Amino acid sequence: MKRKPLGWPDYMEPKPSKGGVRYYWNAPSWARKRGCPIKSEALGPDYGAAKARCDTFLNPLFDSWRTGGASDEKVLQRAAVGSFDWAISSYKNTNRYIKRPARTRASYDRALASVADYRLTDGRRFGSLSVKSVTPSAVERLYEKLKVGSSGKARHRSALLSMSICKLAWSAANRAHPTTVPSANPFIGLEIEYDPKKNRAATQQELQTFVAAADADGSHSLGTAAMIAYYWLPREEDIFQRFAWTDYRPADSPDHVLVWHHKNRKTERVPVPLFDADGTPLWPEMVARLDAVAKTGTLIVMRDSPDPRKKIHLPWTTGGRNPMRYVQGEVRRICRTAGLPDAITFTSFRHGGHTDGGDSGLTDAQMRALGGHKTTAALLRYAKETDAQRQIGARKRLEARTKKGNLSE
Repeated sequence: MKRKPLGWPDYMEPKPSKGGVRYYWNAPSWARKRGCPIKSEALGPDYGAAKARCDTFLNPLFDSWRTGGASDEKVLQRAAVGSFDWAISSYKNTNRYIKRPARTRASYDRALASVADYRLTDGRRFGSLSVKSVTPSAVERLYEKLKVGSSGKARHRSALLSMSICKLAWSAANRAHPTTVPSANPFIGLEIEYDPKKNRAATQQELQTFVAAADADGSHSLGTAAMIAYYWLPREEDIFQRFAWTDYRPADSPDHVLVWHHKNRKTERVPVPLFDADGTPLWPEMVARLDAVAKTGTLIVMRDSPDPRKKIHLPWTTGGRNPMRYVQGEVRRICRTAGLPDAITFTSFRHGGHTDGGDSGLTDAQMRALGGHKTTAALLRYAKETDAQRQIGARKRLEARTKKGNLSE
């Protein structure tokens, strides 16, 4: 074909065959060298069908990869009504998705894409299927495939997340379009085989070791952040993105610190007292550290060195598509310098603070009040069971038996 007609799709190539011309879509060589995940696809002999496939799906999908997701909205808008892609688009237009934190939405996007982009044996994407053709048995087969990565290693956690988010997306799409999306959610009732790995809780000694190593490294702010997580129990996003100097000993309540707890689309600042009724400091380590910290920005935790170009201290979460990953990498580097176990992550300090509360004999109500938890079930995900807690429980039972004049006396 010497001259292509007006409107010829990018990256579509004609090739002669015995039966006539057949069409193919191929990513450019530069994209393949950079690891473009979109595979070449045979489009068949029908020019109209091949062009529609390129214009409505393949090229928008390629643009999404090329732009790092900036054109995703256009891809979803062009999805065929009633397809799984379209159902995902519908979900992303609801408040259930929009009001999620950016980091959560990015995680959901990856989970949904792993399902929508899965290639069936006939070459079709799962996302192109009609929602009315998606059955529980099809979902079960898909789940079995997603549990194994391309390297052959098990991916139980990511497969579970994909199924869970698809379940949410399907329910939201059904609520918005009940006549198009079946009410029977095929992602409900899936038998999951996954034993979640528990986060390692850091001890107080490990916290002190980390803080000392961070200070020696010149990363004083990360030591402060770890202490905040351990003693006052906020999540890492709250520490690095929300916790401001105006929250520490505010003018209208100078004996308190307002601790952020942003979770599940709800934001709460818990007023935590800094002193006991007799004036005794309740958090002497934290008060001493924060009172000595230089205020280099609005947030309490800022980068330790000024930005070379802007000449000011920036938040740790400035720049990058996943800024918290940079923080986690720096924490990992300091942990290794300090000789701490690889299982210790920044999250370990918050879990360690919860566990310390349990070891101290705090009741569930006291732990919920300090940690901003609404239910005991949520609390139990963080406060690890330890021998110290069992000893406290056994001691209380011993005391109860002793008071009754039991043989334990």
